[in-house]
Amino acid sequence: MTRSVELRVRATPGAVPEVRHRLREYDYDVRLCVTELLTNVVRHVGEGAPVGVRVAGAGEPGRVRVEVTDPDPRAVLTVRSAAETAECGRGLVLVSALADRWGVEHGPGGKTVWCELAPDRDAADPGEVCGDLGGEQVRVLAGRAVAAGDAEQPGVPHESG
Repeated sequence: MTRSVELRVRATPGAVPEVRHRLREYDYDVRLCVTELLTNVVRHVGEGAPVGVRVAGAGEPGRVRVEVTDPDPRAVLTVRSAAETAECGRGLVLVSALADRWGVEHGPGGKTVWCELAPDRDAADPGEVCGDLGGEQVRVLAGRAVAAGDAEQPGVPHESG
């Protein structure tokens, strides 16, 4: 079993490759999920924010849980479709497609965005429930994550609030 890792970093662009390097013993999908969640903190909470990154086993053999904690409990996560030429906007879509499940836990000192990945997992199937945004399920439709209530309108951005 791969060892558990807990890191404390500041949300900076330079922290992203540093954390990815420190997680090199984990597979690519785990490192990609951490990278996307940490990048979201840099972009949406702000540079310099303290961030906790935890990667550990999640019960069954080979299953991995990723947690990224930041101090902003008010930040709203948005799963949306990005234009083909857009350079950003795919982070949570990637996490949703790679992870078996994911969600957000709010606490008095901030929030934790987490995901769990199983070994040898295939990419998410269209229509599969992949995540939880504060009690609202997110599905993958045609390669795009949308809120379950927006299933008739793939690609419509959804804000949890």
